[in-house]
Amino acid sequence: MGNSQSKVELYTEIRKDHLLGMSMRSLQQVHNVTWRTVRRALDGKWPEPRKKPRRKESRLDPYKTLIDAMLKADLDVPPKQRHTAQRIPDPTYGTRPPWS
Repeated sequence: MGNSQSKVELYTEIRKDHLLGMSMRSLQQVHNVTWRTVRRALDGKWPEPRKKPRRKESRLDPYKTLIDAMLKADLDVPPKQRHTAQRIPDPTYGTRPPWS
């Protein structure tokens, strides 16, 4: 299956070639797919939709609200007094982030 061809198009091509008399093995070789894919195409099934990967939780997620609050408060402060990436964990010693 080439990158430019969707699974629906692939299934359609497999069905057309099968109607022309091609065997399952030759369909596998011509379309570069497994016998299961050929069987699914010939059984008339639609390709399964792609599964969306579950997003892993970031280690920063518990602290995002605290960090956002700090950065919003820094908008009113002169530039030299703003929090930097190294200074953000400093005031949170009681709830020290696991990455430091």
